[in-house]
Amino acid sequence: MSTLRNKVQLIGNLGNNPEIITLDSGSKLAKFSIATNESYKNTQGEKVTDTQWHNIVAWNKTAEIVEQYLEKGKEIAIEGKLTSRSYDDKDGNKRYVTEIVCNELLMLGNK
Repeated sequence: MSTLRNKVQLIGNLGNNPEIITLDSGSKLAKFSIATNESYKNTQGEKVTDTQWHNIVAWNKTAEIVEQYLEKGKEIAIEGKLTSRSYDDKDGNKRYVTEIVCNELLMLGNK
């Protein structure tokens, strides 16, 4: 059961082209977001689609794959873990960010 702790699996579409950052150490970081959609019928019987946006980060080899193959609109499946961090913005306000650290990636859809 320990493998089920803090495990996230999502299938969605990239909202923008990934942002690729090469750190001074030589490590690569890819940042991107994916949209997941859920449809349901409201009380009036109308179809409603709820879109959720998820911030994803990928490191090193996974980041290289993201850089090489992913672009806006591409459908992917990811597996990773949920992480939270905070930072102070330029005005001194504390900001909180929740991201998914991707450790597995599967490209879906047409080539």
